[in-house]
Amino acid sequence: MLFKTQSAAVFGIDANIIEVEVDISPTRSQEENFQTVGLPDAAVRESRQRIRAALRNCGFEVPITQITINLAPADVKKEGSGFDLPMAMGILGAYGGLIKKELPEYVMVGELSLDGGIRGVRGALPIAIAARAKKIANLIVPEVNAREAAVVSGVNVYPVKSLIDVVNLLNTGNGISPLTVDTSQMLVEADQFGAPDFKEVRGQFTAKRALEIACAGGHNILMIGPPGSGKTMLAKRVSSILPPLTFEEALETTKIHSVAGVLDAASGLVSVRPFRSPHHTISDAGLIGGGIIPRPGEVSLSHNGVLFLDELPEFPRNVLEVMRQPLEDGNVTIARASMSLTFPARFMLAAAMNPCPCGYHGSGQRDCPCSQPMIQRYVSKISGPLMDRIDIHIDVPAVNYKELRGSDSKAESSAQIRERVVRAREVQLNRFAAAGERNYSNAQMSSRQIRAYCDLGTDSERMLERAMQQQGLSARAHDRILKVARTIADMEASPQIESKHIAEAIQYRTLDRTYWV
Repeated sequence: MLFKTQSAAVFGIDANIIEVEVDISPTRSQEENFQTVGLPDAAVRESRQRIRAALRNCGFEVPITQITINLAPADVKKEGSGFDLPMAMGILGAYGGLIKKELPEYVMVGELSLDGGIRGVRGALPIAIAARAKKIANLIVPEVNAREAAVVSGVNVYPVKSLIDVVNLLNTGNGISPLTVDTSQMLVEADQFGAPDFKEVRGQFTAKRALEIACAGGHNILMIGPPGSGKTMLAKRVSSILPPLTFEEALETTKIHSVAGVLDAASGLVSVRPFRSPHHTISDAGLIGGGIIPRPGEVSLSHNGVLFLDELPEFPRNVLEVMRQPLEDGNVTIARASMSLTFPARFMLAAAMNPCPCGYHGSGQRDCPCSQPMIQRYVSKISGPLMDRIDIHIDVPAVNYKELRGSDSKAESSAQIRERVVRAREVQLNRFAAAGERNYSNAQMSSRQIRAYCDLGTDSERMLERAMQQQGLSARAHDRILKVARTIADMEASPQIESKHIAEAIQYRTLDRTYWV
């Protein structure tokens, strides 16, 4: 007898509906013959052991027969343990354990434990989106994945704990109600109590100003200064002044975290911007993503958030160089022999480095034993093309004793800075929306948009031309300066980019002046 169920396979950050065909036929052998076809990976092939034990421990006796399961389409590789549940339901349906003859209105995913319990799987959110796209009304998922799947409207999401729950639901339709969540409530800002605050940072007013501009426009920033000057402390507080996520951004970010298996099951939706800080021993595959069936790396997990690289020259050069294309395009494509997948990677890069191997060059704190060739070798670990893609370079000098021990009454809190950042972002969103463009910040402007929105007066034009000639800046650096100047103007609610905005943007090219001239 043939019985069909439906499941889904995740590829990249999207899912495809998979038809699970189960055929039962008599066998003369005294041993059960259980075969799975349709390009299954090792986890799918091993499911026969889990399914057999789970059915037996739930009280379902499976006679000795020939069981053939086909995962269609057969030319697409299937991976993961999420096919356990639909395969088990197909076997029960073929043996007559389900009242329904077929299940076209259900998609189900879940890993079976040996006692019949259902464990969580990756990618519940993209699976729910795929089910809605195919106009399949019902989705059965493990209870741990239910909140993220229920974010998608138009699909009835049933959270289940065991095989028995699924059988009762399919046979009687009773016992389990679809889960509903209020997405607007889920996006209410997380409580900031106890979170790092800019008010705790003494001095460094220039660096704070640069970080505020970077967050207002989504610009990449590099902080350079001696050890202990507060570079890491400042970077860890960047997320406290970023604007809240829109629902579209939250959905994109949640899909990535879901397929990577790092989503918090209790939240169901990523409601705050990610902050990722990988160690400098990370590989290029760990940063960009990879694997036989590619999975997202740190640049994609930072999508719509911040990627912080501390001690930037300590990262292997090949690891840093693979960031060039994501920084430029906002996505990363990983090609393999069997498939090519594209992951979103639109993030704000925040990096920190010392000015030399010992860290004290030009600091005045102590003598620097590093020679000029040593300093050049150290800084040249970061290539010129990568530096071009970093909008703001800022010196972070050591904090003097008076600032360190002085009162913090003048220091602004993260909440105060964030208000200005949010206002500047609203100016940008309104500008792009009026033109029918889907941009979230000035850093995402294309060359055409730069020409449209970054018109310069005569004085500003001369100032930029002089800087280009004296510092030997590239065309890319020229565009980055204009984007930063546009953000500074937006923070002042100025429709026109003025000379002072261009002057400040040029000042944020520290390394161009000191190391790459």
